[in-house]
Formats: sequence, structure tokens, C-alpha cells
Amino acid sequence: MRTNSVITVFEHDKLTREGYPALNERHLKALLRLNEFHNFDYFEPIHNGIRLKQYVGIIQVDRLTIEILPKTDKNTNANNWRRLLLSMLKACGRIKAYSSGFASVKKQNLNLLDVYFDLFLSEVEGLLRRGLVKKYRKKTGNLNVMKGKLEFSGNIRENTIHKERFYTSHQVYDHDHLLNQVISYALSIVEGFSGGSYLFDRCKRALFWFPETSNVRLSRKKLDSIVLNRKTKPYADALSLARLIILNYSPDISVGREKMISLLFDMNKLWEEFVFVETKKALFEEEFVVRGQDSRPFIGHNFLKPDITITHKSDPSRVYVIDTKWKQPKGRSAAVSDLRQMYAYGRFWNAKKTILLYPGESSSGEFDNYKTDDYYLGDGEFSKIIHSCRSGYVSVVDENGALSKQVGKKVLKLLQEGF
Repeated sequence: MRTNSVITVFEHDKLTREGYPALNERHLKALLRLNEFHNFDYFEPIHNGIRLKQYVGIIQVDRLTIEILPKTDKNTNANNWRRLLLSMLKACGRIKAYSSGFASVKKQNLNLLDVYFDLFLSEVEGLLRRGLVKKYRKKTGNLNVMKGKLEFSGNIRENTIHKERFYTSHQVYDHDHLLNQVISYALSIVEGFSGGSYLFDRCKRALFWFPETSNVRLSRKKLDSIVLNRKTKPYADALSLARLIILNYSPDISVGREKMISLLFDMNKLWEEFVFVETKKALFEEEFVVRGQDSRPFIGHNFLKPDITITHKSDPSRVYVIDTKWKQPKGRSAAVSDLRQMYAYGRFWNAKKTILLYPGESSSGEFDNYKTDDYYLGDGEFSKIIHSCRSGYVSVVDENGALSKQVGKKVLKLLQEGF
């Protein structure tokens, strides 16, 4: 069933029933239950509504679609940020290039959920063209002929009257195995949420050609247990997308008989991942080693994990630490907690140069520098080491309004200047 209403908001905005009449009490209760199911990470409850956090993406429930877009500037156009989000997900490897058919249909208003549905259907269609894998499985039941192993207890229970039947266990070679069961279940979810669009017709055709499989309860643990081999390797991309769809489908969370699906991404982590990918690409031919989430023990069982560490290959003492922040600092000063964090990174990685990296442009047009002095006792005297922390800004968009391809080069420039 296709949604009739679409609400487009930005991260950290308020979403209330007064401000958005399409949002009714049933929707709000479903959203609050979704938030509770995900450890209250997505929203903050307020009077007659919710305040969004840093998660962006799309939620579809009860004929209503809520699209949450990222922002670093309140004046940013929604259509532009919709394209930027898709480009950022693609750059981070979260999605592959969507099909040309989808691009021609949805040029003006890309929907994140439809993008993932389109990619999944394209993978399923490819599997159907190549031929689905068959596997052996055990089947137990009544037959009119003796086949396999006779189950004596079952035969006595089932065939006391019908002596001409045999209750047996035997092997069959067909398509009814876990891989196809996962694909089939994901197809049924896509069917339920794509009604009214061109994706619905593609989904119905895929279901028509897809073999009938058993209905099984698919938990996260069961999906994680799937191991592919050389024969089933072509299933990799389809299973990855099917897993994403199934784990974000919440049939028991929404109120009444309506179904809900949510596809949300933590913008802090996405920005960190995007900067890491672009920086590693820019420094590929340079004399640097770029690592993400490099961890070191801190106190007790705790660890320090800076977002990005950069080490010079020929001179290991040249270490740089970058911590990405998907926010704008208030005023000219970074938060004290962020500066303390960078100071700890400088100490533990012996990095004299660290950067707090923000999206957008500096309000002052210049880069701010913060320095902290570290004194330690050695050889009977106090020695002085300076750990320098710089707040840097990297624009997410280029002059044409597209996702910037110069992020990695700008990060390298920040490392070379201003300290």
C-alpha cells in the first residue's frame, strides 16, 4: 500500500501534530514504540511530538512517509540534501549505483527507501536470470511409496488405518533453503511497501518467478549465521540488502494492523566514514598510513578510539589525529569536552597535531587554534610538551551544489598548514 502523505524534515527538528497535520496520534505512538525498541536512540519525546536526533533516512508507517534529511545549513535546499545524502551513502559503500531505469523515473525526487528497494529487486532479477541455487534438505512426511528411512513411531501414529502409506524421512533437492527463504521474505516486505509505484510491478514479477519457500522466523542471529561458499557467492549483494530490509521492518511495533519500516543512519558515523574514505583516497599515493577507529587501552577496561589517525611511513613520530564532528561549534570556541578528548588523543598517540573537523565553512573565515600545555616529571626536572589542537572546516558541497570531491585534499592541506 503506497503512502499518500510525505513529511520532509531535517535532523534535530521538532515533529509535532500541530506543525504537521498529517501526523496523527497513531503515527506518533508507532514512532515512540519504534524509538523504545531501538533504545531511545532515534528521537526525544516532547509534548504532542518528537524532537529528532542525528539520525537521517526514512520511516514509512500507516500511509505516511517521514523523510529526515541531514543539514549543516538551515538554508540548504531539501532536494539538494536528498541527493547529497545518496551520494554520501554511495561514497561510503552503503549503496551501489542504482539502475538506469530507476534514475529515469525518479530524477526529481529520489526516495531513499525506493533506492534500496530498486537495488534489491535488481539483484534478485539477476539471480533469477542466472538461476537460483538448489540444496539438499531433509523432508519427513507421508508418502504412497516407500522412500528413504521409515519412521516407525510416526508411521504407527499416522498410518494405523491407512496401511498403504509410509511415514518416512528422505532427502529432497530443491530451492527451499535459508538463502532463498531470506530473499522471499524480503520480497514480501517490498511488495507491502511499494504499492502504487513502478517498483510494485517489478516486485510482483519477481515473486511470480521466485519458487515457493517455507515461512521461517528470521532473527538477527539467524541472518548472521549465513555463510556463503563459491557456489552461493552471487547471493552476497542480494542477501546484504535483504538483511537490511528485514532488520528494519517492524511489524509488531506499529499500532493496529499497519506495518512500519525504517531506514535510518547515524549522521555522526556517516560523516566520520565519509571523511575517512576520502582522506584515505587522497593519501593513497602519499607517504602516509591512514587508519580508522585505531584503539588503545585507557583506564580499566576502557579504550580510546579516535576517528582517524594518520602516520608517516618513514617517520612514525609524525602522527596526526582527526576527530570528526557533524555539528557546528557555538561561537569561536570548540566544546571543552571535545578539547579534553583531543588532548587525551595527543597524549596517548604522541601526536603533537590534532584536528577537530567540522562540516561547512568557518564563521570567521579563519581557522581557530587551541593549544594545551602538558607537563610531566622526568630526570628531576619539568619538561614541556605542547599538544596543538586545531578546529578545521571542510565544505560538504562544491560550487555546483554536488557532494565535494576535494574533502581528502582539504584535510591534507589542514595537516600541512596552520600549526
